[in-house]
Amino acid sequence: MHIMEGFLPSPWWEIWFLVSLPFIVFGVYQLNRLVKERRETLPLLAVAGAFVFVLSSLKLPSFTGSCSHPTGTGLGAVLFGPCITGVLGLIVLVFQAVFLAHGGITTLGANVFSMGIAGPVVAWLVYKAGTRAGANTYATVFAAAALADLFTYVVTSVQLALAFPGTTGFVGAFTAFAAIFAVTQVPLAIIEGAIIALVFKYIVHLKPEILIRLNLLPESTIQKLKEAAA
Repeated sequence: MHIMEGFLPSPWWEIWFLVSLPFIVFGVYQLNRLVKERRETLPLLAVAGAFVFVLSSLKLPSFTGSCSHPTGTGLGAVLFGPCITGVLGLIVLVFQAVFLAHGGITTLGANVFSMGIAGPVVAWLVYKAGTRAGANTYATVFAAAALADLFTYVVTSVQLALAFPGTTGFVGAFTAFAAIFAVTQVPLAIIEGAIIALVFKYIVHLKPEILIRLNLLPESTIQKLKEAAA
């Protein structure tokens, strides 16, 4: 997913900076408000950021200019929403670009949009839809995290196809990029969804009061989940 430094030509790397900017600005506003009003969530916020950093650092080669890996953004998106997760993603991607040569500064806007914004938006929508429909909580978290991972790579394929349409045009290039990613990303997404569902189950049992204060789950649902696990 990390598009490497200098790989995107102008004007595409500038365009993705501009597209990502409003989400990050709003995410900073939400993050400041969260820290002021609910400081008890700081440890969980740190866990969500650490998840993004650790999982997105486990890169596998896919093709020249990019790579495959879990994203870890599903947990943050479910707990804090997509814009705050975008800020966490930005911090992680800057660190990885500067100190690990993973990604790049000129491609930062594109990488932030695919991993920190687009994927988390899908995770947040899936979680909200699942909880309102009364679906199993852990299955919903699994689906949210797995689909966030997969959608990140769909967006990366779109970004690469727009910049490098080749002789087949956008559709042909998108199909080629997405097909290469799919080989590694589908199993990685399933594994990531399972890991984040297990972490969410751990939070339900260890810190359920935070989930209630964040309006993620009502107390009655948490009680049912605990009774089912007993």
